[in-house]
Amino acid sequence: MITTIEELKTKRELVNKIDWTMTPEKAIDMYLEWGAGWSRGNEFARSGDEDSIYFVIYDWEEPPGVTLIRRNSKEVEEIAKIEVPRELVESSIEEAGRRPGVGVYPLNQALKEWLSNALDAPSPPVEKD
Repeated sequence: MITTIEELKTKRELVNKIDWTMTPEKAIDMYLEWGAGWSRGNEFARSGDEDSIYFVIYDWEEPPGVTLIRRNSKEVEEIAKIEVPRELVESSIEEAGRRPGVGVYPLNQALKEWLSNALDAPSPPVEKD
């Protein structure tokens, strides 16, 4: 497992595949049959060969960080765990609306931009409210 931003930065093929728009909820909808993807049009995985690589926040982890996930309809793999500034994790969780019993949150725009800069990755698309 990759554990530093510097190590992840060297994995250019992986970094270039990060889906900055994917969220934990959207991944469930797209890749798991019990997700609500069927009710949202064409955004669902059509085969087991399709996958997404995206970051999530687990609110129980110390030190605070993000986990890079590879998910398809067959499995989920944690590829990297990267420490990031606590205030960015906390603001992401607050923006998403902390909910008891949830524990898995998407990244907010500020954290996405911090990560993309640290990884020398293309800028993530700006979220529209």
